[in-house]
Amino acid sequence: MSDFKLIALAVIAVLLAGCARDTIPDPEPTDTTYGGDAGASTSGMDGDDPYGGERYGEDDPSAGELAMVIHFEFDSSEVRPQDQDVVVRHAMQLGENPGMRVRLEGHADERGSREYNIGLGERRAQAVRRMLMIQGVSASQVSTVSFGEERPVAFGSSEGDYAQNRRVEFKYPN
Repeated sequence: MSDFKLIALAVIAVLLAGCARDTIPDPEPTDTTYGGDAGASTSGMDGDDPYGGERYGEDDPSAGELAMVIHFEFDSSEVRPQDQDVVVRHAMQLGENPGMRVRLEGHADERGSREYNIGLGERRAQAVRRMLMIQGVSASQVSTVSFGEERPVAFGSSEGDYAQNRRVEFKYPN
């Protein structure tokens, strides 16, 4: 009888050891087009953009005043009517330059869990991506990444600060 208990205990131990753990890994922002080291550099940061990258139109005077950020309402991934023209202008730039690529970076304010805000930032970036593609931009020209609440531009706790952090940024690689 003790051999049976020992065998049963060993089988249970093996089964428990083989069970997958239900841990959720910390999501890392991944770039779906440019690979894992997209724009990574150890050369330091310039004073204007703490996250690196070049703003569109800095070296191209023909680009004009093209807004690089659109904002969203609280807990929404719907592009606001006043920002739709900005998306259309980006679509025109991309349509005229088929070799140009853009990365859409989705952001959220600090309200909500980290996981929820990563998902909300992704939904926002995907909404802008869909609008660009409806305007004729190739899917290969657009990638998305979500930073959720991890990269705020305003660090306060007022509604104005939250509104600044609910955004999608257009990033054109160097």
